[in-house]
Amino acid sequence: MNPQNYQFHYTFTGSSDKPLILFLHGFMGNSHEFDEAITLLSNEFYCLTIDLPGHGKTQIFGDSDRYTMANTAIALINLLDELKISQCFLVGYSMGGRLALYLTLNFPHRFSKVVLESASPGLATNTEREERIRRDEQIARKLERSVDRNDFVTYLSNWYNQAIFGLIKNHPRFEILIESRLQNNPIELAKSLRFMGNGQQPSLWEKLQDNTVPLLLLVGEYDEKFVYLNTKMVDICKFGQLEIIEKVGHNIHFENTLAFVESVHKFFLEAEPRGMHSQAPPGNE
Repeated sequence: MNPQNYQFHYTFTGSSDKPLILFLHGFMGNSHEFDEAITLLSNEFYCLTIDLPGHGKTQIFGDSDRYTMANTAIALINLLDELKISQCFLVGYSMGGRLALYLTLNFPHRFSKVVLESASPGLATNTEREERIRRDEQIARKLERSVDRNDFVTYLSNWYNQAIFGLIKNHPRFEILIESRLQNNPIELAKSLRFMGNGQQPSLWEKLQDNTVPLLLLVGEYDEKFVYLNTKMVDICKFGQLEIIEKVGHNIHFENTLAFVESVHKFFLEAEPRGMHSQAPPGNE
């Protein structure tokens, strides 16, 4: 795979002499997804955020298979190599959490501890994956018809009606969340959904059993689907621990930034492994 097919937009925040955290945003997010959390974490951590394929300012050249989870993972490892980051902490939310788990299981030596927020190992059976691919195709087509701002706003409003998001639409900063989602291109989002959606990714359930990287699984109390999934995950992963955050849904870091930061901070700094400092220079691209 040619690394030139990926022109990643990324940003560093904090001091390069601190332990590095790589943050991976969720579907329809971007490299600003964790800004509020990073404001609270950057005194003690060096924070790297990236626009994933189909999102933000990252540009993809070549065939659509560049958007797949496997190829995106390799491209991210190549980027870490370019930045001279041999090992780091990792945080992934939702889609970014699925990608983070894939990275952890396939490149375990690159990540010393990992936080998965509202994530899953994918769908266990071919039947489930095929059904999800059909559903995602319908959603992708809706996205492609939402190039007008008003149509995109309507799409986003409907998106956040899903039960997993709990009471997020009542949050005082919900309109700010919507505005951040509007920074994406619906056509590019549709590509991401078609090639890195839950139905397209390989099931990671079996590999999860052999994981040796410490995992913190964060889920929101109101997100019953992911409470169930993550309970199953921690049952088969002896290096995983589960934490349920009260009175929030799927998007924990947005609804209760302080609780999210406290959990991440505690998990990463307890018995910190050696060799966690980034070798990359401060700055951004």
